[in-house]
This record gives sequence, C-alpha cells and structure tokens, in this order.
Amino acid sequence: MDEESAWSGLENGIEDQEELHVIYRTLDSYQQYAKIAHFQCTHLRRQAFYALPRAHWQRLAAPPFNYLETLDKVDDAIESNAELARIIFRNGLDMFHIGVPSESGGGRSLALPPEWNGSAKPGDVEKARSTLRQFYRDWSAEGAREREACFGPVMRAIAAERAARGPDAPPLKVLVPGAGLGRLVFELCRAGCDAEGNEISYHQLLASSYILNCCPRAGHHTIYPWIHTFSNHKTRANHLRGYAVPDVHCASELTRTEEVEGRPVGTMSMSAADFLCLYAQEDRADAYDAVASVFFLDTAPNLIRYLETIFHCLKPGGILVNIGPLLWHFEGRVWDRDEHDDVSTEGGHSRDISGIADPGNFELTNEEVMALVKDIGFEVLEHETGIEAPYILDTESMLQTSYRASAWVARKPAAPANATTTTAPIDT
Repeated sequence: MDEESAWSGLENGIEDQEELHVIYRTLDSYQQYAKIAHFQCTHLRRQAFYALPRAHWQRLAAPPFNYLETLDKVDDAIESNAELARIIFRNGLDMFHIGVPSESGGGRSLALPPEWNGSAKPGDVEKARSTLRQFYRDWSAEGAREREACFGPVMRAIAAERAARGPDAPPLKVLVPGAGLGRLVFELCRAGCDAEGNEISYHQLLASSYILNCCPRAGHHTIYPWIHTFSNHKTRANHLRGYAVPDVHCASELTRTEEVEGRPVGTMSMSAADFLCLYAQEDRADAYDAVASVFFLDTAPNLIRYLETIFHCLKPGGILVNIGPLLWHFEGRVWDRDEHDDVSTEGGHSRDISGIADPGNFELTNEEVMALVKDIGFEVLEHETGIEAPYILDTESMLQTSYRASAWVARKPAAPANATTTTAPIDT
C-alpha cells in the first residue's frame, strides 16, 4: 500500500476529540507494554519466589530448575516483544503527526503529549499484548497451519468465483471486514484481487500499517507469544520459544509474484472505520464482487445489521464467503436505556444511533444464522460445519482448545435481465 494513503479517511487528521483520545491510549498501551509485562510476568513472580522458605527457593534456583534464570530469560523475551511494540508506537506517532515541541526549540519531536503518558487503561494494554501475540498467527511461518484453516476456504471460494467469470474478467473487488493484521488482505492482493480491508481497532490498524508498509525485511522481529502465562507448558524450551516475523516482506513478495512467477497482483487498501457506518452508505452500494468474512460475524451485536450491510455493498451476483465460530462478542451486554434517553424511536426502532455502538444485542445458533442469511435475501451455495480452526494455539501446550468452525458461501441474487438495479442505503 502507498504509505501516504495506507488508511482511507485519515488524510485530514482526526477531528473528533473522543476518537483522538482513543488513539492516544492505544499508542500509550504499546509504549507501556514492556513496563507492565515485566511487572506482571517477572517482578511479581520474583516477589512470590523469595517469599518461599529459604531452603525451597534455593532448591528451585539451582539446576535443574534454574527458576531465576527462567525469569531473566522471560525478561529478555519481553524486551524482544517490546522492540516490535515500540516501533508500532513510533510508526503511529509519525502516521498521525503526533509530536511535542522539541527541547532544542526547532520543530517537533515524535512523542505523546505528556498528559497522555500512562493513560492506557488495563483493557488497552491487554489489547496491545494480544495483538503482539497475534503476529504468531498472521505473520509467522509457524502460523501457516492456522491461516490455512481459516483463509484456505476463502481463497478457494474466491479462486472459483474468478474462474467462473473467465480469464478476461477484471480483478475481483473483495472487501475484508475485520481485517485485523491484514494478512488476508495481502494474500488476496497477491492472488490478483483488488482487496480492501476494514478495521475498527486502532491496535490492529497500527500494527497492520507497520507490517504491510514499513517493516524493512522478512524476519526482522522475533516474538515470544507464550511468555505471558506460566501454565500448561510441557517444557521450558517451548515456553520460551520465539518466532521470526514477518515470514514474508510484503513489497518484495508482491514483486516476486509478478516478476518471477509471472502472475499479476492486485491492489490493497485499508479503511479505518466502523464497518456499519462506512459500508451502509449509499456510495458503497453494489460496490464489491465478494466479501470475505473470517472470524467476523460473531463480533456483531446485531447480526441483522451486519448482513444487511454486506448485502447492500455486494454487487448483484456477488458472494459472501464466511468462516468462523459463534463466540458472540457482545453476549451479556446490558443496554442502559438511560444512556440513550435522547434517542428518538419509531415503532420501537432506534433512528439516531448507527454503528457497532447501537443499543441491543442477541445471539443465534449456527442453524439460526443460516436461516437469517436466507431471510436477508442470500442464496446459500455451500455450507460445512465442524472445521478445525485453532486460534493462536500453542500446539505444544498441555491445554489444547480449538474452534469447530462453520464455513459457507452465499450469493446475492443477480439482477434480472433488462432490469435496472438500485440498492437503497441501509437506514442508519
């Protein structure tokens, strides 16, 4: 992606002060990662260790346990993770043109405004930590198994759609909502599609922007995804195992695909926005040949809104390719009507709130989801359940958990012959 236009919608800066505060806290969470990880992972353990009876901690400090050496190695691993976190932080400051007056009096230096240092909330820091771990899944060679489980069905469905349209058809325009760290967007681009990712999380956006646009080479960083917990490790070697990321340098790989393999690549872009707010707009109607939904639909508080929006932005005859579990992200959320007492309603429906912050939520079974997909107007072409789909899984851990995902392809009906198709914007 062109670095100057890596995220659409941010060219003129951030005017919304509340959103700017979210960006500051997100940046600060990457800045604070090392300090908090050292405190939680090793400092507190050293305190607990020396609280043991002297004979006991001395036994554990000696071979073959070498517990204190283990804590030192965890500290080193945290610093390796923190190197990536600090680069994401600095890259974000540069991207948003955030700085403070230079002490030398000339210009500005990249830094958070002083009042925002230390502003990240515990949830912000946890998101930074989980994003660093996600590099294992999306951008390490060892994460290829997980990527194949989830991206494989999508790539095959997209390839089949391209083949059905013939060799002279233009590149498919594919939307990837909930694009995360951008790996699927990159793979679709490498396969010749014009791929557009959408992501609302600034933690993910900052990290994906760096890895797609700025990382200088493959294997530039080493991450240690398993160090934040000490439970269920069979061996200390696996607990402390590091992984080189990224496994490919994006620009070099796209060049190699074209020049060595002789295959044309597509384009890729990323939008930073609430999926519902952006893609329900009238100018997004009938705009995409395919929507690739990977571990995304269960992030919906209101799945009807998600499916209506996807239906709205797909071209007639376009396909929705979905794979994922149903870990409903808003399960248990309680809507406080007092917080929305200024919302006018008509027939019991909200008229003034749009986006993922809409009041109300519900959860469906997989069977009910498929019924809703059809009720929205899609034609279900394929449906498979029970697909093994691990998510940031340590395969050497004593605890093995994996999703049994549902995968399906659904088509928006093609426009009748000699008919003019117009899609009304979603009521927001």
